[in-house]
Amino acid sequence: MKFEISVPLLGFDKIKEVSLEKIDDIFMKMQASNDEYISFTLIDPFVLRDYDFKVPQNIQDILEITKESNLLTLNIVLLQNPIEDSIINFISPIIFNTDNKKAAQIILPESTKYSVAEKISTFLNK
Repeated sequence: MKFEISVPLLGFDKIKEVSLEKIDDIFMKMQASNDEYISFTLIDPFVLRDYDFKVPQNIQDILEITKESNLLTLNIVLLQNPIEDSIINFISPIIFNTDNKKAAQIILPESTKYSVAEKISTFLNK
């Protein structure tokens, strides 16, 4: 599935389009269309924890989100060996509108209960 990046990814302003590929039930790979060397492993945060936030209105407008929109929320994970040492960025989710193939990364407020670097092992075996 290809997505237009409607709001630049933090630190990757040149990425305008990505493809999303399922790895398994939890992980996905996001590959930059214009650079074979830029890819991210993403994780479904809802498998690990209660995760809720409000998508800012400007992002809702940019992604053309309505109450009927089919959204996919994923977080960047920095894979480590062993996998339990992998780090997840919960404070900057990427929102994918699967209806119109638009995506944007949002930055949650500092007051949120989420962090930029949380070990995956914190959420395993709960």
